[in-house]
Amino acid sequence: MANTIATSIGTLNNTGSTPLALGTAYDTKYATYLKLFSGELFKAYESSTIAKGTVQTRQLKNGKSLQFIFTGRMTADYHEPGTPILGSGDPPVAEKTIVCDDLLISSAFVYDLDETLAHYSLRSEISAKIGYALAEAYDKKVFRTIALAAREAHPITAAPGPEPGGSVIQIGSGNQYDAQKLVDAFFEAAAILDEKNLPKAGRSAVLNPRQYYALISQVDSNILNRDFGNNQGNLNSGEGLVSIAGIDIKRSNNLPFQAGTIAAVNGENNNYAGAFANHAGLIYQKDAAACVEAIGPQVQTTGQDIKTMYQGDIIVGRLAMGCGTLNPAAAIEIQTA
Repeated sequence: MANTIATSIGTLNNTGSTPLALGTAYDTKYATYLKLFSGELFKAYESSTIAKGTVQTRQLKNGKSLQFIFTGRMTADYHEPGTPILGSGDPPVAEKTIVCDDLLISSAFVYDLDETLAHYSLRSEISAKIGYALAEAYDKKVFRTIALAAREAHPITAAPGPEPGGSVIQIGSGNQYDAQKLVDAFFEAAAILDEKNLPKAGRSAVLNPRQYYALISQVDSNILNRDFGNNQGNLNSGEGLVSIAGIDIKRSNNLPFQAGTIAAVNGENNNYAGAFANHAGLIYQKDAAACVEAIGPQVQTTGQDIKTMYQGDIIVGRLAMGCGTLNPAAAIEIQTA
């Protein structure tokens, strides 16, 4: 059986390949240890996940995929006296199927003696980092999916359709941080969503952090939330900008922002790959994409046999989910092209 790579939290800078080897000096191995404090995975996962709750989410159990049914529009016609009403105006129907990706994991090994001597809870700290890793992967999948939805046609093409597909708003090359261009994009997006009869509830936007702060610093204060008590919103804290044109604004580093071409990786059973060199933000309604979750997030630790053999525990965070486009009409991508 191969040796386990030990995670040494007590070693400063952790430059050695075997930081917990028997020959390593005591003060080197346990340099940072003193007393106890705590943290946990689920708090870290929930607090760092931006996308969760802004798209449709369903639990996947006792099946390999989840089917979403679309019904198109119907027409209204005048009744001719004496003719039977036969109910012949059935709406066109289409489907989207979303499968689960392979199991996503993040793990670390905690050595018993490290845990005994550490001045903080190794398990809690490592669990928090595992939570951040899972949340980052979750958000990246969702945001790429919404961007791809904005480029799709609607699955219903039959009369009286076709139903409208996704939309792309181009703000011009090099304008990804131009606040006025972004504000104009928000109002254009609101008009597009209204024209497609999308609900006003559940509209969200996700921007790169630098774009968000550009909006606060470059644009006149009339777009800032004034509920914080002054005529510039909460400008000092940078939290004054809540919404534009009724669209809630979030910021995240997990957008495929100017990311170039992102290829598919093994384990992805849904499509998250694409060309994102011109990507500059998302504006969408909740129906743009859907996630199916089969497992988690949850934490597992090894049993007593492994603990005895290695004098420590392997902590594993795991998540089984998949994300796919749902109603492309609800998705808008901002591009710099």
